[in-house]
Amino acid sequence: MKISVHLKPNSRHREEVVVGDDGVLTVYIKAPAIEGRANAAAVKLLAKHFGVAPSKVKLVRGTSSKYKLFDIDRSD
Repeated sequence: MKISVHLKPNSRHREEVVVGDDGVLTVYIKAPAIEGRANAAAVKLLAKHFGVAPSKVKLVRGTSSKYKLFDIDRSD
């Protein structure tokens, strides 16, 4: 399943996933957007949100952008 995400790194907001009216998830992360730390934190938070292992969450597009596309493998 492909998920569009708006990532908010360095957030003072608590780390959470918020579903917008347009279907885009906003992911608030405390980690900075340096050396992939925010992406790694987003993978962990999305895995927790969807109840899958972090290895099942793959970043498809948007490595250096705040708008990202993730692929989540929910098959078991």
